[in-house]
Order: sequence, then C-alpha cells, then structure tokens
Amino acid sequence: MSVRTLPAPRRLVRSLAGQLFVVQVVIVAAVVAGGAVLAYLFTAGRTEAAARRQVTAVARAVADSPSVRAAVAGPDPSALLQPYAEQVRADTGVSFVTVMDTAGVRWTHPLPEQIGRTFLGHIDWALAGETRSETYTGTLGPSVRVVTPVLDDRGRVVALVSAGLTVQSISAQLRGPLLALAGVAVAALALGGLGTYLANARLRRHTHGMGPAELSHLYEYHQATLHSVREGLVLLDRGHRVVLCNDAARELLGLSGKLEGQPIAGLGLPEALLDAVLGAGPARDEVHLTAERVVVLNTSVIGTGLGRVVTLRDHTELQSLSGELDSVRGFTEALGAQAHEAANRLHAVVSLIELGRHEQAVEFATAELALAQQLTDRVVAAVGEPVLAALLLGKAAQAAERGVDLTLTEDSRIDDGVLPPDLSDRDLITVLGNLLDNAVDAAVAGAAGNPAPPEVAVTARIDDGHLLLRVADTGAGIDPAAVDDVFRRGWSTKRDAHGHGLGLALVAQTVRRNGGTVEVGREHGAVLTVRLPLTPAARPQPAVAR
Repeated sequence: MSVRTLPAPRRLVRSLAGQLFVVQVVIVAAVVAGGAVLAYLFTAGRTEAAARRQVTAVARAVADSPSVRAAVAGPDPSALLQPYAEQVRADTGVSFVTVMDTAGVRWTHPLPEQIGRTFLGHIDWALAGETRSETYTGTLGPSVRVVTPVLDDRGRVVALVSAGLTVQSISAQLRGPLLALAGVAVAALALGGLGTYLANARLRRHTHGMGPAELSHLYEYHQATLHSVREGLVLLDRGHRVVLCNDAARELLGLSGKLEGQPIAGLGLPEALLDAVLGAGPARDEVHLTAERVVVLNTSVIGTGLGRVVTLRDHTELQSLSGELDSVRGFTEALGAQAHEAANRLHAVVSLIELGRHEQAVEFATAELALAQQLTDRVVAAVGEPVLAALLLGKAAQAAERGVDLTLTEDSRIDDGVLPPDLSDRDLITVLGNLLDNAVDAAVAGAAGNPAPPEVAVTARIDDGHLLLRVADTGAGIDPAAVDDVFRRGWSTKRDAHGHGLGLALVAQTVRRNGGTVEVGREHGAVLTVRLPLTPAARPQPAVAR
C-alpha cells in the first residue's frame, strides 16, 4: 500500500501594495467612523440644547401671559387654559404644555383624561421661584421638560407651567441630519477606498507585486552585489550628484567619507576624467589616470536623462605589465638587431681571411668589439643596479637602431644594493623607460634638417638621499607655455592603443606615488629630471578607502 504525501499548503504571501491597501482601508474606515460618531454626538448635543431652549421659551411665554394669570385665579382654570395650551402647543411644535396648581394638579394636558391628575416630575425648584429643565419619563414617555412658576402681581407663586419635547420627537428631528451624515460617511469611505486602491495599484506596478520580505532580500542582494564586484560603479543623478559609489570605485578614485549627495565636480578628480564623466556623449573604454591608478572608464545615460552610470576598471597592473612587455620586446628586437649586425661583421671578417688579409681582419674585429663593448662596460661599471643597467643597455640598442647616440654621463654612479626594496623595479622601468622613449622620439624628430647626429644623455646617480635620473635630448625642447600640461594625459608624443598619450603622465603618477619630484628644463633640447627619495619615511603612505 503506497502512501501519498500531500504537498504542504502554499502560504499566501500578500504583496507590499496589498498589505498597504488593507492597512489604509482600515485607517480610512476608522477615521470615517470616528468622524461620524463625533458628528453624531455633536449634532445630538446641539439638538438637545436647542430643544431645552425651545421648551424654556414656550414655558416662560405661557407663564408670563396675563390671560394665564387671570385664568388661574378664576373658578374653573381648565376651561380657559386647556384651549389656550393646545393652541400654543400646536403653534410652537412642543409635545405638551401643562399648566398646574402649586400642588402639581394638572389644569391642562394633551390627553384630556390626564387633567386633574398629578404632574409627573419635579416641581420643588419651581415652587421656589426658579426655572429648571430635566429629562423625565411622564405620561407621554421620556421627554425634555421645563417647569417654571407663574407669579402674581406681588411675586407669589400662584401656579406652575411645564413645556416639553418627547425624546422620540427629538430623535425624529435628528433623523434627517443623521441620514445625511451617514451618506457623507459612506461617500468618504468609498472615495478613500478608491484613492487607496489607485495609489496601491501604482505601487504594485513599481514593486512588481513583491512583498516586504522579497523587497528586503532584493535590497540585501543589491547591496552585497554592488560592494563585492571588483569593478568600480558610480551612479549620478540629473544634477551630477553621487547617488551610489561602491567600494571598488572608492578605492580606484581614492575617495573616502560620505559621498552620497555630493557633486562629483567637488570630489577632486582629475580634470580629464571629470570631463569624460560629464561629457555630452558616452565614454567607451577610455584610459585615464588618477592619483595612483590607471583606470578604464565607461559611461552611459540612465533612461531618458535620469542620470549616469560610470564604471571603472583597474588598468594599473595591466599598464605596468604592458610597459615591462614593451621593454622586453625592445630588448628582444635589440638583440635581434645586434645578432644581425654581428653576423654581417663576422661575414666581413671571414671574407678578409679568405682574401688573405689576416691583419686587416684582426684589426676590423678588434675595433668593432671595442666599440660594442665600450657602452656596456661604461653602464656596468657605473650602474650596479641590474634593472637599471639592463634597461639602459636595451634602450641604447634601440636608440642605436634608430640612429640616436645614447650615452651615460661621467657623473653617473649607482652601486648595487643602494636602492631600497620598496622602490619597485616596475616603477623604475616605468619612470626611466618612458623618459628614454620620449627623449629618443624627440631626438629623432629634431634631427630633420640638423647636421649634428641626434643624441640622448642619461644621468643616474645618488644625490643627497635621492635617486636622481636625468634625461636630456637634442630635440626641439618643450615650449615653456606647455610645461604645466607636459604630464597631463594625452600630451605625450607616444600613443597607446586608444590614441591617448600616457608615457609622461605615467611618469608623473609613479613619481608622485613614491613621494618624488619631476622637473622640466631645457639645454639644447628638453631636460627632464626625476628625484625619488631613498628613505621610506619620505614616501607617502597609501590611502585607505573607507
């Protein structure tokens, strides 16, 4: 016998809009009901007060009437007062007008059979000359009544007058206002319910029918995703104020503190990056430099001008590796060129030997060897730092291939082990490699129409606790008006894959990160001097994004 397991009953999950609709309908109903009750109490109180004023006025008017005073003194008061009282009752709309003697025996009453009987109610204060009202149950049922004295010419109480309205008649007067009040309450409830339904229908569209728990989970997923992705994300509103900036963007841009609501123009970002973010069109894979990073920027518009999405990718490591790869490629090409030249020279030596000119072959080989070894010996003797020595030799070979004479000045001297470990080889390659590349380019460009051969002079030494690197070329130099723009992105004559110069901008960024300085001068051509501190205390500490 198989046992089937019934599925668990599905719990009804009401959406946020549905829950708010129920709550709002209950609130509207409670407010309308409370207002109706207050209005009823106010109307009932006003109606009862008006009834007391009405019956008081009728009773006082009857008690002050001269014909009533004359009738109560006659032999048969009922005969004269009963028609008069009924006429007053009909004219004023009260339920009864009763005239009685001081003992409470009725002379008039709407029911003739009650004449001669004792009045049902309190008359003590009337006998004392006062006029008071009360609610009492008499022969006509519960009523609001007034008892007032009838005074003779000497001020003595000679009779009593009572006028009253039954509670039933007062309720009949309330029926019309109460029906109107009920109609208004129902209309208010219907309008409130309709408005609540429309508002919640719109809310349901915006929340896609999700409940509070689902919205809470969605928000938690949203926050976790934004802060865990490695790509920087910045959201801007129409006024270019920051709506959201995740952790990666803070780190890439070097920002800290509260950013939400701040205008992006006031965050101290580089001018070129800020122009790209605020530009009219979208940015696509643009390379920009911050204080310490190389970032790839993309921007796009949200909807129909609601704001902007800015994404940032860290390109620093890739850019550094690309620079190192360029250096290695340069070394390879230089070695290939040297191998080609060595093969040509070897062929010349072999040919001289075959022709029997042995002495000329020895002289040619010795001279070429001395010339090739001269720069190598000079660099190796002066620069004990392997990375710098290898970079100088490789760049010298590249320069020679382009017809540029790269030399090391006589005052250059760097012993091995002098540079601190935290001054990375990658930063040294970035600084000196880009300076040499730009100098060689400038020297080649300045050689047109100049009979003197293009030259690049390099100085590398320790100077007053700093590593000094100076590169001078025989090019056209740098215009003094452009000195402030030399190290901005896009100025360099070298171009990256996207068509934006980064060489000198990367030099400035690396020098600044290591707490150094870079100066631009001029002799025959441009002279760029970099000073990097050798003590860690002189270098700025890396910023921590918060």
